[in-house]
Amino acid sequence: MRTLRISNAVRQQLKTPVGTLVEANCNDALRKAVDKAKPSPTILVGDTISKNAEASGIVADVIIVDNLEKRHESTNRVRLGERNILHLKNAPGTIDANAWEIIRSAIQKQKSLVIVEGEEDLLTLVAVALAPLGSLVAYGQPGRGIVIIVVSDVEKGLVEQIIQELCAT
Repeated sequence: MRTLRISNAVRQQLKTPVGTLVEANCNDALRKAVDKAKPSPTILVGDTISKNAEASGIVADVIIVDNLEKRHESTNRVRLGERNILHLKNAPGTIDANAWEIIRSAIQKQKSLVIVEGEEDLLTLVAVALAPLGSLVAYGQPGRGIVIIVVSDVEKGLVEQIIQELCAT
């Protein structure tokens, strides 16, 4: 796969969350979703959601962060702990060609932290595309809350459609 760049049309499309938007009591909602779905794996994309989940005792199998919050350096980083650390360069507004292999490896190994040099926002699409059915992927929706996705054929189909649009540009 080649490096994909976001188009204006896809950027507008992504303003509508893929999954369930939670705007209040985000950690409680995330904990309830994890308890209900008992997903394997649980994947968190974003610094704020990952840091807040960790502080609330929610253990993710895969965390994808860029050590930035709202484009500024994060002051509270996710603890490395006993995690497999993977690194990925991913320019803003893109999905780097290497993202597929690195995120696939993180999901297979679990207990993984993917540290992105650049921007992790679009990597949610890769996580949903690669995650097994029944997995849980959650990401931050800036200024609104978090989005929780219990991965099903429906979400995989939506993500595949978006990726195909990116491939066409």
